[in-house]
Amino acid sequence: MEKFSSTLRIGDLNDFIAPSQACIVGQLKLNSTVTNNSTEKRAKVVPPVSNEPVKISLKDCLACSGCITSAETVMLEKQSLDEFLSSIDKGKTVVVSISPQSRASLAAHFGLSPLQAFKKLTTFFKSLGVKAVFDTSCSRDLALIEACNEFVVRYKQSQASNEKSSKTSLPMISSACPGWICYAEKTLGSYILPYISSVKSPQQVIGSVFKRYLCQKRSIRPDELYHVTVMPCYDKKLEAARDDFVFELEHPTENDMHVDPRVAEVDSVLTSGEVLELIQLKSVDFSSLSESPVDKMLANVTDDEHLYGVNGSSGGYAETIFRHAAKALFGRDIEGPLLFRMIRNSDFREISLEVEGKTVLRFALCYGFRNLQNVVRKIKIGKCDYQFLEIMACPSGCLNGGGQIKPKQGQSAKDLIQLLETVYMENVLIADPFQNPIAKGLYDEWLEHPGSEKAKQYLHTEYHPVVKSITSQLHNW
Repeated sequence: MEKFSSTLRIGDLNDFIAPSQACIVGQLKLNSTVTNNSTEKRAKVVPPVSNEPVKISLKDCLACSGCITSAETVMLEKQSLDEFLSSIDKGKTVVVSISPQSRASLAAHFGLSPLQAFKKLTTFFKSLGVKAVFDTSCSRDLALIEACNEFVVRYKQSQASNEKSSKTSLPMISSACPGWICYAEKTLGSYILPYISSVKSPQQVIGSVFKRYLCQKRSIRPDELYHVTVMPCYDKKLEAARDDFVFELEHPTENDMHVDPRVAEVDSVLTSGEVLELIQLKSVDFSSLSESPVDKMLANVTDDEHLYGVNGSSGGYAETIFRHAAKALFGRDIEGPLLFRMIRNSDFREISLEVEGKTVLRFALCYGFRNLQNVVRKIKIGKCDYQFLEIMACPSGCLNGGGQIKPKQGQSAKDLIQLLETVYMENVLIADPFQNPIAKGLYDEWLEHPGSEKAKQYLHTEYHPVVKSITSQLHNW
């Protein structure tokens, strides 16, 4: 293999396969395999009868680099439309939580507003037998509140001591992207993990609310509730199956002897594209569906039919934490939109706060592997100047996740992303997560206050370096 030129930077590379792209494989011999090193996926390929692109999905992955283990492939079979429909047929109490990114993807595809799409999805899912439909923007606000609190604590720790141990406090790195977390655990090892925020993603936060709080409040056994999320990303399926997000029944009975005592916060994940596939499978004219009232118990919908949320289509971590830290640490109220400066490319942007001529806060949005690998290198050698990094594995962030609906014929991927950015903010009333009445209620009744022991128990997690097996390394050798 030819070596890279010494002038080539990691930032010049882009290994992302967007939702609009297909993996193209040439003519191959029978039973041969092909490895796409850039995405760390390996698939058995049947010789194509023509030069048409070969479509590769998670089901084809053989974990050539240890990205997905054989045990995880069994798990993926449970993360399917068939399993979802089977759970309804078995009479389970099924609830669905929809991410705002998936809601925007379906809204853009059908030419609807996000609120219209939300109401029609409520009609559609309930027609299948789903009991309730919520969205994860409420749990996103809980995650943002905890992340704001965590950053302020870390910042104060970093200022209080010059000891080497304090250097792991900052930069704090967002933890909502499972693709980034998987890469960090399996490739970067223990040196990067202390910098990653311990706050769970909005998907797992709402799973914890359902299974650990609402079930107890409503006297429902957690294992009797089947919780499905709709996400823009296939890696969310792997995230839901992490052992860290599975817990045991607290008070098993004699009747539970033959029942698995372990309960997942999220039982199954469907992508935006899979929901579109389900709509087509059921031959539903989605645009003509009636609009059902939204289940407001865990949905960010105001009385005057607005979706309240935050700026930032990947969760708004950098912007929300920046505003909160400016106020909490330096007494600065920042009015109006934040102006992020582009560095190198549109997927790497930064913003800073100056107090008395000194830069006291410096945050960055870092999307895509070509950018995050350069940032990780700087952290490793101790030359990272940022206090917070919102890292997402996909270029353009979550709206461009691999599970999103593909562009229509004649529509470019760039045009689709621009459309999604616009649709995402329709009907949205920007609001401070700390003022979210649902989040306030959950703290008052359950979590006590941001950063409490209960909040750490239910809304935070740990990350672990993964040592690759000898077999995995031999596959790559």
